[in-house]
Amino acid sequence: MLDITKRFPGVVANDRVSLSVRKGEIHALLGENGAGKTTLMNVLYGLYRPDAGQIAIHGRPVEISGPRAAIDLGIGMVHQHFMLVPVLSVAENVILGLHGQASLLDLAATSRRLSKLAAQTGLSVDPAAKVWQLPVGVQQRVEILKFLFRGADILILDEPTAVLTPDETARFFAVLRQLQTRGVTIVLITHKLKEVMAISDRVTVMRGGRQVTTLDTKGTTPARLAQLMVGRDVLLEVAKRPAMAERRPVLAMHDLHARNERGLMALRGVSLTVHSGEILGLAGVSGNGQEELADVLAGVRSIEAGALHLHGQARPWTHPRAVLAQGVVQVPADRLADGAVADFTIAENAVLPTHNRRPFSRRGILNWPRIREFGRRLIEEYDIRGARPDSMAGWLSGGNLQKLILARQITLDPDVLVAVQPTRGLDVGATEFVHRKLIETRDAGKAILLISTDLDEILSLSDRIAVIYEGRINGELLPPFDLDRLGLLLAGDEA
Repeated sequence: MLDITKRFPGVVANDRVSLSVRKGEIHALLGENGAGKTTLMNVLYGLYRPDAGQIAIHGRPVEISGPRAAIDLGIGMVHQHFMLVPVLSVAENVILGLHGQASLLDLAATSRRLSKLAAQTGLSVDPAAKVWQLPVGVQQRVEILKFLFRGADILILDEPTAVLTPDETARFFAVLRQLQTRGVTIVLITHKLKEVMAISDRVTVMRGGRQVTTLDTKGTTPARLAQLMVGRDVLLEVAKRPAMAERRPVLAMHDLHARNERGLMALRGVSLTVHSGEILGLAGVSGNGQEELADVLAGVRSIEAGALHLHGQARPWTHPRAVLAQGVVQVPADRLADGAVADFTIAENAVLPTHNRRPFSRRGILNWPRIREFGRRLIEEYDIRGARPDSMAGWLSGGNLQKLILARQITLDPDVLVAVQPTRGLDVGATEFVHRKLIETRDAGKAILLISTDLDEILSLSDRIAVIYEGRINGELLPPFDLDRLGLLLAGDEA
């Protein structure tokens, strides 16, 4: 790709970007949220037409008019949000959209061919399984198989580990190395420095829509890459002083039981206490009840048994507005689905919990000047980049949208902040900012429950760690944290 430029109204997303990827290499495309990485790859995949620049595949200049043309050229792109039909089987999804081959309607033959391809590449999956029945890591394999089945030898993977657990990520990297031995070229869009160092051969850094540099991965360091990404030195270690010596119980959970969406018991007697001036980290492999506990604490999932106490008194936990009124707020795991309204402005999102009270409304009439001024204040205080109060929240990058949600929730001055996967999908700069704000909130005497599957995040931020396993608290740890014991607790061994 040579001097690629792509403009949108008011924004130059790619500014004369050049990228060269060698056959059979794993090439990381690194940058902050909003740096232009995905836009550049959407140009390569034919989703966008460049305003200027040239593309060559295997040394031959090409024009890519759309995704079908890209696929015909051997290019496949796996997006963050999978393009699968849940009610169809794996085999049906793989052949969906193929044309000109009547034999493909023979699902039995297709399944045999797919099973052989899966075995050759290490992408084990049942061709007959319905996609909705598959864990997210297996769905990702289906997406990759879909393009390999079509003969792709260039794979673009957009933030492929954002939805994977650490164990799934390790298995996924093993698959990438297997594909590399087969001569497949892989472009990995990411902002995770550890992943770049662990899996890539070379790395191209982007910032502000431009290419900064391309480096051999072996010849660089995470600190150097972070500086190139952000344009300044970044603290990769969380700086914090010890938690407050005098802490009082704020939020107490007693023997909580709750069911999941399938009606099965997901919480089986959870008891935890979060104190003022501390961050209690809840660690666990995804799927052990964290999501259900977060829903209970947000007031959107009822409990079957047990009780919740705030400042030593039993409180009803039956509606999100009642929970909010009691001084408990949450930064949800899914920013767009649960944390913000994409089609609302930044100012409107900033007052979602408080739009019905002064100074933002009076007698049911919204005070728009006050609302816009509040949005402007959050934009400035939380460094929400490229934003205006009247900008749509859906236009923000993931990191800036997370800043908006965090700003709104902290400004509510809560007694308890429940932070669920607060930096999932964020680059190092945004992660550093979110971590710093959580520490500042703790130092202001607030009680914070950090629910995260990122062990580095748990270990860096937590003053205490509780481990959840199969809906129960399997043990607690105090600093200095024993990593061996933590690993055993995560695996289900008794405390």
